[in-house]
Amino acid sequence: MIIGIDLGTTNSLAAYFEEDGAKIIPNRLGQSLTPSIVSIDDEGNTYVGETAKERRASYPLQTAEVFKRSMGTDKEFKLGRRKFRAEELSSIILKSLKEDAEAYLGQEVTEAIISVPAYFNDIQRKATKKAGELAGLKVDRIINEPTAAAVAYGLYNRNESTRFLVFDLGGGTFDISILELYHNIMEVHCVAGDNYLGGEDFTDVIFQLFLEKQELTLTELEPKTVAHIRKQAEKCKLNFEDNKISTMNCNINGQMYDMELSVKEYELACKPLFAKLRKPIERSLKDSNIKLADIDEIVLVGGSTKLSIIRRFVSKLFGRIPDTSINPDEAIALGAAMQAAMKERKDYIKETILTDVCPFTLGTEIVVQRHGKFFEDGHFLPIIERNTIIPVSRTETLYTVNDNQSSLRIKILQGESRFAQNNLYLGELLVKIPPRPAGMESITVTYTYDINSLLEVMVKVNSTEEIKKIIIQNEENPMTEEEIAKRMEELNYLKIPPREQEENKLLLFRGERLYEEATGMHRQEIDMYLRNFEDVLDKQDLDKISEARIKLKEELDSIEEISML
Repeated sequence: MIIGIDLGTTNSLAAYFEEDGAKIIPNRLGQSLTPSIVSIDDEGNTYVGETAKERRASYPLQTAEVFKRSMGTDKEFKLGRRKFRAEELSSIILKSLKEDAEAYLGQEVTEAIISVPAYFNDIQRKATKKAGELAGLKVDRIINEPTAAAVAYGLYNRNESTRFLVFDLGGGTFDISILELYHNIMEVHCVAGDNYLGGEDFTDVIFQLFLEKQELTLTELEPKTVAHIRKQAEKCKLNFEDNKISTMNCNINGQMYDMELSVKEYELACKPLFAKLRKPIERSLKDSNIKLADIDEIVLVGGSTKLSIIRRFVSKLFGRIPDTSINPDEAIALGAAMQAAMKERKDYIKETILTDVCPFTLGTEIVVQRHGKFFEDGHFLPIIERNTIIPVSRTETLYTVNDNQSSLRIKILQGESRFAQNNLYLGELLVKIPPRPAGMESITVTYTYDINSLLEVMVKVNSTEEIKKIIIQNEENPMTEEEIAKRMEELNYLKIPPREQEENKLLLFRGERLYEEATGMHRQEIDMYLRNFEDVLDKQDLDKISEARIKLKEELDSIEEISML
C-alpha cells in the first residue's frame, strides 16, 4: 500500500486515501501529529514524537529536533554515544509513521509519497528519499508541499480556471508557490522560499526577548534551562492565538522569572522576520509575471499559519482574507495521500495532471572574454532557468578557448549566482576533444530534468559525435544498495520501545518534566504519583497498568493546570 507523508520540521504525519476521501492516520497515541523529535537513552532505547518531546526537558543532550533544516548536509547530531545525520534521524520518524500506519490499516505499507519544501534543492530532496529508504519505504515520488496542499484543497475539482498562491509556513521552512488549475491540469508557475525561516524563528524572537529582559546570557545557562525557556517561549507564542497579552514564567535554579508581552510588542520584534517573508513573495510574483490582482485564492498551509500575527500579516499584505478551510497542519499530508491514490490509479479519484517547475537554475561553469583581451574563468552559464516547467530539456553549445585544447570539463551546478563557486556543485563530466585551434572545436551540452528531481546531462563532441552521459542523483555522499541495507540494519539495532509501553513512557517523562518545574508540595505530590505508577508497572498487569495510567494522567493534568494559573 502507498501512503502520503508530510515529513515536517516540527511535526510529521501520514495519511491514506479511500473511497470517501483522504484521511489522517493516527499515531500510536491516537494523535494526528507526531513531533519530529528523536531521543535516545544510555541503554540505546529510542523515543520518537511526543515521548521524545517530553524527554527533551530532562535530557536535552540526548534529544534532537529541527534536523530537517540540515537535510543533505554533513552536520551530525550527537545523541548519547552515537552520531546521526539528519536523514538518519528523519528515517526514525518515518519508520515510526510506517509502523503506526501498518497497525492502524492492518496491512503492510511498502511505499510512500513524501512531501518536501518546494525550495528544497536536489541534494535535500535526495536526502529525503534516502531517509525513506532507510525506514524501509520505497519512495519513487517526492512532491512539493504547496502542490500537495493545493491538491488537498480540492481546487482541481473546480470547473473554471483558478489561479492561486499557496503560502506555506511550517516550523522551519517557508514556501510560496503560484499555481494555476485548468480542468484536470494543475500547473505550477513558480516557487520561491526560504529553507531557514519558520515557526521556530518566531519562537526564538520571544526566547531572545526573555533573555534580554531578564538580563540572562545564553552561554551561562545549562542545556536543561535553555530547553525549559524555549518550551515556555513556545507556549507564550501560542497564547497569542486567543489573547492580546501573553505571559511567560520560568523557574531557573529555584528563582521565578516572569515576562508579560503584548501582541503589539511581539509584532514589532518580528518585523525582520516579516521582511524575510516578503522577499520570496515578491520574487514569485516577479518570476511568474503575474499580478496580485490576478490571484483568485490565497491558501494558508503549515502549522505556523495558525498564528494570529501571521494571518494578520497575510491579510494586510494581500488585501483579502486567506482560505483556511482545511486544517493547515493536515493539508499537505492529505494532498500527498491523494497523489498516492492517483499513483495507484484508484478509479474513484479524479486523475489530475501535475506540472511542476525546477526550483533552482541548473547550469555549468564557463570562461568569458573580458574587454576583448583575456578570458576569465569561474562564471556561471544557466542552461535550465529556475521556475521552468518540468520535465524539460535544454541545450547549449560551448567552444574551446585555447589552442590545441584536448579536453573539456563540464561542471554541473545549481543556483542563482553569476559566479560558479557560489552555486551548488552536483557533479561533472570530462570529455576528450581533438586538439585544434581555439574556437574550432565545440560540444553541445543537454540538460534534461524530470519531475522526480533526476537530472541527465549529455555532452556530445560535435566533430567526432562521441557522447557521454551522467545521471545526477545529487547525493552529497552517495550510498550503494549494500550500504543502505547495512545502515538500515544499524538503525534497526536501535531498540524502539514496544507500542504498548509508549503511553507509559510519555507519562513518566511528562512527570519528570513537571517535577523539575515544580517546587515545594507540588514536587512531593508528583514524586508520589510517579512512584505509585512505577510500582504498578513493575507488576506487569496490563489491566491495572491501564487504570493507573488514566489516574496518573488526571493527576498530572491537574498539576499542570494549577501551575498555569
